[in-house]
Amino acid sequence: MDYGHSERPAGAPPLPTAIKILIAGGFGAGKTTLVGAVSETKPLRTEEVLTETGIGVDDLSGVEGKATTTVAMDFGRITISPDLVLYLFGTPGQDRFWFVWDELALGAIGAVVLADTRRLADCFPSIDYFEERGTPFVVAVNCFEGARRYRLDEVQAALNLDPGVPVVLCDARQRQSSRDVLITLLEHAMKSREARGHAG
Repeated sequence: MDYGHSERPAGAPPLPTAIKILIAGGFGAGKTTLVGAVSETKPLRTEEVLTETGIGVDDLSGVEGKATTTVAMDFGRITISPDLVLYLFGTPGQDRFWFVWDELALGAIGAVVLADTRRLADCFPSIDYFEERGTPFVVAVNCFEGARRYRLDEVQAALNLDPGVPVVLCDARQRQSSRDVLITLLEHAMKSREARGHAG
């Protein structure tokens, strides 16, 4: 038997295409919530309780009620169609856990950068990371209760985004809203790939 190849019965439907996507953004922006809301399987989480050790290290302004933090990643899966499955990897939002980003980013076709308008500047490290690597990304403004409402063009300008980067509203708690963000990213990533192909 050839252990390098799996044997599939004759006439079996083809396996779906698997696509890796990163869910990024600042501390407390809703990454774990989005992965949990949209995943069709129980999401893998690596959350730890915030302790006194983080005082002076973790900036809780605007998210004072947050009690846990992702220390490695969140993982979930969603089937978009019979021939397309997305694997979601939520990144840690704090600087001290950024050493895992390069590993998580391997093989990803694109990323969602979740934005919290109470802490909009927290998006910049994620945006810089993906821009430097040429990774297609979209910015999804998570609609937190009590947060100031910005127009999408205001967010685009505040983050100094390329005009071609999509900016959308979302509610990371809602499955359909989160799914719509992922589809927007897929469409953007495909357009970016086609543009690179024509340029080459």
